[in-house]
Amino acid sequence: MQSSTPETANKQGRLHMLAVIFALAWPTMLEQLMQTAVQYIDTAMVGSLGTEATAAVGATSTVNWLVGSTISAIGVGFLAYISQAIGAGKKQEGLKAVGQALLATLVMGLVFTGLTLGLSGRIPVWMQVDPAIRELASQYFFIIYAPMLFRTASIILGTVLRAVGDTKTPMRVGLWVNLINVVMNFLLIYPTRTVQLFGLSFTMPGAGMGVTGAAAASALSFTFGGVAIFLNLWRHPEISPKGQSLKPDFTVLRPCLKVAFPNMLQRFGTSLGYVAFASMINALGGISTAAHTIANTVESAFYIPGYGMQTAAATLAGNAYGAKDKERLRSLGRTMLPLEVGLMILSGGLLFLFAPQLMGLFSKDAEVIRLGTTVLRMVAVSEPFYGVPIIIEGMMQGVGKTVTPFVFNIIGMWGVRIVGTWILTSFFGGTLVSAWGCMIAHNLLLCLLFSIHFASGRWNPMNQQKTAVL
Repeated sequence: MQSSTPETANKQGRLHMLAVIFALAWPTMLEQLMQTAVQYIDTAMVGSLGTEATAAVGATSTVNWLVGSTISAIGVGFLAYISQAIGAGKKQEGLKAVGQALLATLVMGLVFTGLTLGLSGRIPVWMQVDPAIRELASQYFFIIYAPMLFRTASIILGTVLRAVGDTKTPMRVGLWVNLINVVMNFLLIYPTRTVQLFGLSFTMPGAGMGVTGAAAASALSFTFGGVAIFLNLWRHPEISPKGQSLKPDFTVLRPCLKVAFPNMLQRFGTSLGYVAFASMINALGGISTAAHTIANTVESAFYIPGYGMQTAAATLAGNAYGAKDKERLRSLGRTMLPLEVGLMILSGGLLFLFAPQLMGLFSKDAEVIRLGTTVLRMVAVSEPFYGVPIIIEGMMQGVGKTVTPFVFNIIGMWGVRIVGTWILTSFFGGTLVSAWGCMIAHNLLLCLLFSIHFASGRWNPMNQQKTAVL
């Protein structure tokens, strides 16, 4: 029997890596797809109540990104530490980190509960929400943040599971969360009514709570999700925190926080930018706010390939770095980037083609549909470029390099998107189209910066020399 040639070995290695990537990525993609589907359903249900209801729900949605992404940054620190520990064969170190992740969940969950509930009355004012809907927006915000501890558990503990390659458990929990949310929406948003189904007529009970009903449904599903993810982690055969100390262990927390802190600053800074961006759009009026909210919801489905692959990139990069396998880390980038760009070309093409129909799912207002279609088709063209920094940043998170992504993202958000939108809307009569143009310019700049940094090799801690890796 002839021994395999280097070319054959490389091909087999590449195929194996593709299989591992998809094994890690598809549960995350499916989970995000279900989350987006439920977000579509939420938006459509609330949209049926009128444009004011849509604006009340969407006006503070960027604050949700701010809080969620800040907590996610803590998860990134634990993901880097645990995935590297597993790659290096240091299971006990990984288990210590799981116990510390549980401690971080308790602390962060309680802190953010106090902050969000305490500020719920002020946030719609700061966001320049139309005074006519501020009270409704405040009520919605308060209700969805009441179970903040459980939301924190879903984010951080779900990331811990993904760090060891278990992406299926968060997916299964996410499916149940979404199912509960949809069912409770039907029961809480609408009043009791007669429903026709398959030729049969029956009475569907309902609370008739409108926007607050949508918030209550979300709160209930968040609570279930947090409890379920904790129980699954507690019973996990490999990384259960049973027996691990909940006292602060700075031999674990220090390296986790070293990775998490720049990522937290990045996410906080960029999410604060989203808040400022949304605030400027809210000031353009209800039509712009509704079109922006719906377009963001539509677009989120088309980022699924990007962020699903990012989870795999971070976990596999961390494993390779922990094992000090420079060639595997190099091969990961060469495999994932073309794959990601191809997926984003496909998703961008679909978004461009079906933008009017997708906007029509959530609004009957012709002006909202027209404006939303315009901005969605603009951003669809930039989707492939946005996929590149997503993957590179994921790999950098896995190897613990989070300072450079922080710098790049802050420059793009505040130097291009926010300043550009402010100038265009304040001094040149810019519209929502102008604002989304600045958003696209931000994404293109990130693609350029991350690509240059990746090609230089400086992203890889094992590169002693500045050699190219592409």
